[in-house]
Amino acid sequence: MTATLQATETGTSTWRIDPAHSLAEFGVRHLMISTVKGRFTDVQGNLRLAADDPTTGQVEVTIGVESIDTGVADRDKHLRSADFFDVERFPSIGFKSRSVTRVGENELKVTGELTLRDVTREVTLAVEELGSARDPWGGERIGFSARVRINRKDFGLTWNQVLETGGVVVGEDVKIVLEIQLVRESE
Repeated sequence: MTATLQATETGTSTWRIDPAHSLAEFGVRHLMISTVKGRFTDVQGNLRLAADDPTTGQVEVTIGVESIDTGVADRDKHLRSADFFDVERFPSIGFKSRSVTRVGENELKVTGELTLRDVTREVTLAVEELGSARDPWGGERIGFSARVRINRKDFGLTWNQVLETGGVVVGEDVKIVLEIQLVRESE
């Protein structure tokens, strides 16, 4: 895929996340016996490349917390509340990369700062380059899939209830998957 990421005469190219073809998914243990999954559909951001090499990339992503969807309206309302995401005070989740390292033919490690509920922590995403294509309107597109696991308590998401059996309602580890499609901006 690297050969298709052509820089402009100025040496940079900008790619915008296509929100209609991108999403952020998460999974967390419930009652310690199953995994509940959800997603955010409001995913925006961009990728700037200083050359035709993804390791020169600078990524910024913003996720609108209001767009959370677990398929259960009451659960989504609870997740938007102060018990969890507190969407009134913290309407977005942000990620800004600091470094990109190639670890395989189509594999990258992207390290950056994840901000959730006004708490910022360094995380490293395992990223797979999915390829590139021209859309029917002549635009250039590229796709990536990224995975990371975080501890929700590190970001102030501490609500829980202890069960009679000794477990808890919500697990601490959250698996996050980003499916991102970007379209090249006209220079």
